[in-house]
Amino acid sequence: MARARSDLVLGSRREVGTVGLVAGMCGFYASALLIGSNLLTVDAESSGGQSAVGVLLGSVAAVFIAVAIYVAAVVIANGVDTVIAGRLRQIAVLRLLGADARSLRAAVVRGATRVAAMGAVTGVLAGALVGDVTREVLVARGSVRPGDYTWFPLLSVLAAAIITSGAAAAAWTGSRAVLRATPAQALLGASVPLPETRRVGALRRVAAFGLIGFGGLVLLGAAAVGEQGSAAGFLLAAFGAMTSGTGILLGARLVVPALVALASRLLGSDPPSRVAARNAVREPGRTTRSTMGLVIGVTLVTTFAAGFAALRTAAHSWDQLSASQAVQTDEILRNVSVIMICVVLVSSAIAAVGFVSTMSLSVIQRTREIGLLRALGFTAGQVRAMITKESVALSATAVTFGMALGLTYGALGAQSLVGFQTDGFVWGVPGVVLVAIAAACVLLVLAASWVPSSRAVAIAPVEALRDLG
Repeated sequence: MARARSDLVLGSRREVGTVGLVAGMCGFYASALLIGSNLLTVDAESSGGQSAVGVLLGSVAAVFIAVAIYVAAVVIANGVDTVIAGRLRQIAVLRLLGADARSLRAAVVRGATRVAAMGAVTGVLAGALVGDVTREVLVARGSVRPGDYTWFPLLSVLAAAIITSGAAAAAWTGSRAVLRATPAQALLGASVPLPETRRVGALRRVAAFGLIGFGGLVLLGAAAVGEQGSAAGFLLAAFGAMTSGTGILLGARLVVPALVALASRLLGSDPPSRVAARNAVREPGRTTRSTMGLVIGVTLVTTFAAGFAALRTAAHSWDQLSASQAVQTDEILRNVSVIMICVVLVSSAIAAVGFVSTMSLSVIQRTREIGLLRALGFTAGQVRAMITKESVALSATAVTFGMALGLTYGALGAQSLVGFQTDGFVWGVPGVVLVAIAAACVLLVLAASWVPSSRAVAIAPVEALRDLG
């Protein structure tokens, strides 16, 4: 059979728009961060600073770009998986007409890669433009010194290539459901398989718990090394956090649906709440996909905020600092904390975009179900409440889980740095940041529920029931 067209498998551009948007955000972030690094490096050298500053800033920029690409890959894989889950019947029809699973999966990868490449290139160019304009304004105002600045960092091209490659790999991972679509599903009219009946394999369980356990031991070891004053403690803490975090991602489906089910009990007992609670956990795979990207974003912000809050608390107990030195140290840590949180917020924004997109697609894919509820007497207000409460259950679980992880990682990271200078274990609880995250969660719920619910209630029940898509 001829090579399958991507739009036959992935659907309209709106359904894969998240891939392009996320790739564009990553490209913009990478280009702007590289220009910012070049700005600080050249400005430092113009003032007689050491060239080592450039190496340090470049390394920091590379780390944050890598984190953003990692989050984007998770979001893209979840987005492609969600799109495929809603189009399995169409895919099964293509299988019935003679298409093989591998060619259809290749079509998914081609389509997602093409959209991601367009988004990454656009984002890189836009980031360079905004960075250049900002730098010229700063030079004109005298905030930074004139110098031989880079107008377009060549590493942005590499970043765009990595983003596109990551999107291709994420699309391949997210399109696994294509291989499960059989011609029989098209004949039976089944739109999706029954993912809730599929159990996570024993190998996945062992890998998840093994990585979590090993990463946890490394984190505890990092705290112990920090007590000895070794600089290797922080590196161990970073490795332990990444290892345990990977294990949490692998085993998320074992835990997240149960946590969402627990949060759903708090929604109420009225009909919209009952339906929302059922929908939130009806498909464990979709529940996990909708939640974990947001968990990563919240964890990143909370980790940096909690880590610096713990460092500031520890600094207050250092007897070797004079009063003026203590004030200066606290101010430096506070300023660095604000900068680091602002930098990592982009990764959280990418995760938030993925959450909103997944919620929107899941509502679109339940058009017939919503039409049936309307035909049975659900009002437009009840439909809106149902979708909003489902979003509340998912986002509240993600925020709570992410905060708990972030507070733990932040405290252990701080302990690995300054444990030898501090008596006992110091926790950092950044109250302002946690409140801000909770407020952002409320806004996210409104954004994730208002648009799809408005689209859902705008469709007449008869039209929704007639819709076979």
